[in-house]
Amino acid sequence: MSSEFVAAIDLGSNSFHMVVARIANGRVEILDRLREMVQLAAGLDTRNRLSPSSQRRALECLARFGQRLRHIPASRVRIVGTNTLRQARNSAEFVARAEQVLGHKVEIVAGQEEARLIHLGVAHSVGAVDGQRLVIDIGGGSTELIIGEKFDPLHLASLRMGCVGISRACFQDGRVTSSRLRKAELLVQLHIEPVREEYLARGWEAVTGASGSIKAIQDVVVGEGWSRDRITLEALRRLRGALLEVRDSATMASRWQLEPARARVFAGGCVILHGLCEALAVQELEVADGALREGLIYDLLGRIRHEDVRDRTIAEVISRFSLDESQAERVRSTALDFFRQVRARWHLNGREPRDVLERAARLHELGLLLTHDQYHKHGAYVLEHSDLPGYSRDDQQLLAALVRRHRRSFPAAAFAHLPPLWQGPARRLCVLLRLAVVLHRGRSSEPLPALGLRVEQQRLMLTFPAGWLDAHPLTRADLELEATELHRAGFALSIGCRPSSVELRE
Repeated sequence: MSSEFVAAIDLGSNSFHMVVARIANGRVEILDRLREMVQLAAGLDTRNRLSPSSQRRALECLARFGQRLRHIPASRVRIVGTNTLRQARNSAEFVARAEQVLGHKVEIVAGQEEARLIHLGVAHSVGAVDGQRLVIDIGGGSTELIIGEKFDPLHLASLRMGCVGISRACFQDGRVTSSRLRKAELLVQLHIEPVREEYLARGWEAVTGASGSIKAIQDVVVGEGWSRDRITLEALRRLRGALLEVRDSATMASRWQLEPARARVFAGGCVILHGLCEALAVQELEVADGALREGLIYDLLGRIRHEDVRDRTIAEVISRFSLDESQAERVRSTALDFFRQVRARWHLNGREPRDVLERAARLHELGLLLTHDQYHKHGAYVLEHSDLPGYSRDDQQLLAALVRRHRRSFPAAAFAHLPPLWQGPARRLCVLLRLAVVLHRGRSSEPLPALGLRVEQQRLMLTFPAGWLDAHPLTRADLELEATELHRAGFALSIGCRPSSVELRE
């Protein structure tokens, strides 16, 4: 299988989905779709920990999915976890095991990023509309609402209610009664209430649903003759009455030909969709084939074509916070020059380390908007806790860690909280960023001379043209202080003039 193939896996709270596609003449051709109702959310205990049995069930599914990924390069595979893995206190343990089984990195995305990717998948799978579209996606643990125009999401919300969560809270044994149904409906309305007025004020011209729950609801209402080829509010009202007639999930499975696992969460999905349509005055919605996994494919295609949404996000942050772009460019240019000189010896392979360093350099002064004192800490906090389109939770932590440590203290354990594969590279990227920041501390527009940087394990040799350091004593003093900080992190920095050098710190 050649590198023209791409794949995406959505580790949803109810179902795991995989899509394998081929890029041909710039177009995406879906070759294979796999789905298994793992019901990961049902495996959360009262302490929000995934049970051993739910993890085993999920890993067995991923082992089967992994067979289709063996010959696809890592740069052409994206695997994301959603609400349940955001909630689970032991998600890091599960993700480590999943990565071992799949042989690929697993990302956990925030609710807003999940919504963005869903909108992207839907927009590529349905016909265009004039004006704005509302997209509704009901997952196992969360429901995403997106208002967008063409391929651009304009307003995103992730509500912490899903078909598994509502079903567990109100229909645990599968039985549906009037009192339970009213309880579920009230719970759904409580989740919708904070966003209802805002969404109604924005408006839309079309509504599209995208999820296994919504597809199952469409199959039922069409099969019953309550609707033709879409879901109407009237059909949902009739379905509500039918739920009280069938009364339990086993009868639902039999009457409507639902998989047993789908039947167990069907009532929860119905209540959510009905509640959303009533609250948002939605009279009808079409159902899309595309959703999160297709969105992942198209987002991946953008990265392959160097149209990475993460770069647009960085540009928007720079603009919003009015950063000094000239200073950021000076630091970026020097950091990347150092990167080119050491990447082979420091094994900083692939495009990702370079991109991470470049983005950190462009954003390193983000916290200055708040205050100069401790601005590196403020910048790191903003990056870690903001909604950044295109970024997973680990991506944001990595970027925040580099910004946090680009100046002042640099303890040896500064990156111990990152995924193991990034801890070593992050420390080395941080050294390059710190050196670039020190060399441009004076914010001068005067270009630096040609600098040489050689590395051997944790030892660095930085060389300048003869006489340059003597003419710039403040830079020499700054480098001496930096050498002390690097020493605490286990690095030894030497500086000198070509060809001789002076050891600053052993």
